[in-house]
Amino acid sequence: MKRTITFRSRKERVSFRLEKRSLLVIGMLTLASVLALIIGTGFGSDYIAPLDVLRTVMGWGNGDFDFVVLTLRLPRVLLAMLVGIALGMSGAILQGIIRNPLASPDVIGITGGAAVAAVGFVTLLGGALSIKLLPLFAVAGALITALIIYMLSWKSGVTPIRLVLIGIGVSAITGAGTTFMLIISPFYTAGQAYIWLTGSVYGATWTDVNTIWPVLLIILPAAILLARSLNAQEFGDDLATGLGVTVQKHRFLLLACSVLLAGIAVSVAGTIGFAGLMAPHIARRLVGRMFGSLLLVSGLIGGLLVFAADLIGRTLFVPLDVPAGVFTAGVGAPFFLYLLFRNRNQF
Repeated sequence: MKRTITFRSRKERVSFRLEKRSLLVIGMLTLASVLALIIGTGFGSDYIAPLDVLRTVMGWGNGDFDFVVLTLRLPRVLLAMLVGIALGMSGAILQGIIRNPLASPDVIGITGGAAVAAVGFVTLLGGALSIKLLPLFAVAGALITALIIYMLSWKSGVTPIRLVLIGIGVSAITGAGTTFMLIISPFYTAGQAYIWLTGSVYGATWTDVNTIWPVLLIILPAAILLARSLNAQEFGDDLATGLGVTVQKHRFLLLACSVLLAGIAVSVAGTIGFAGLMAPHIARRLVGRMFGSLLLVSGLIGGLLVFAADLIGRTLFVPLDVPAGVFTAGVGAPFFLYLLFRNRNQF
């Protein structure tokens, strides 16, 4: 029998379970993430030893590495990790809502909505408005796109299959809109937008980090509290309703969580594809399908995936700085085809 730890409120309105194995996996992945941040910050054109990185971050150093560590590298490494966490959790939520292993924010159009809004801002309004408004436009684009998908999917409720099919169609439309705006924009602006669309944390600042972590801090506990509903929805709407779950309300709230996570990630790092697809699948191999632990593990794995992609891009091809999205797509696209082949009998 699997040992579990149950968290339950006094009125039992909120409860979820974590297996002890899951707690061990979460602890190990958290430790791996911390070590990755310290070690990864040391890699670059000039290597800095992990102890020197730690001393600099803690304020115990002599100041020799302050600029390189605190201004150039640490914000970038930390942003890559936070973006991956947001995308990993967003993908896990979507796969739970849609009950489809191929679902992810980039597949059903959410990141496409954020991208078309962000590119529209850069190409059409960039000269008139502050670039600090870009995250707001990207999140708004993701929310509006998700609302359109949700409304078009509604027919006495929203079913997973309609949601994913309409999402794929809307994704194609947003992709066409993004391409059109790139064509009509000036060459320099289009070049900047292309790099952003590939997905990169190049030039990350503490402002970017401070943009994404408050959203994660709010959405993370909200998504975990709704994990019990996701577990019930895995068995179908009728059974979930019989278990006392208000399916349509919870599905809308969970979709909102996923959209906000994907939108804020896209706003600071561009469209880093397939991280939200791969992370939940790896997480299921480690902790199973219970969403109380799956969401956390998916986020941590997503963070490590984007961190590794960015680390490879900025260290193996010096002096070039290859966007992280190139590597996540290079691994994620074959992985998507593998999933499509493995699940071919379900479609």
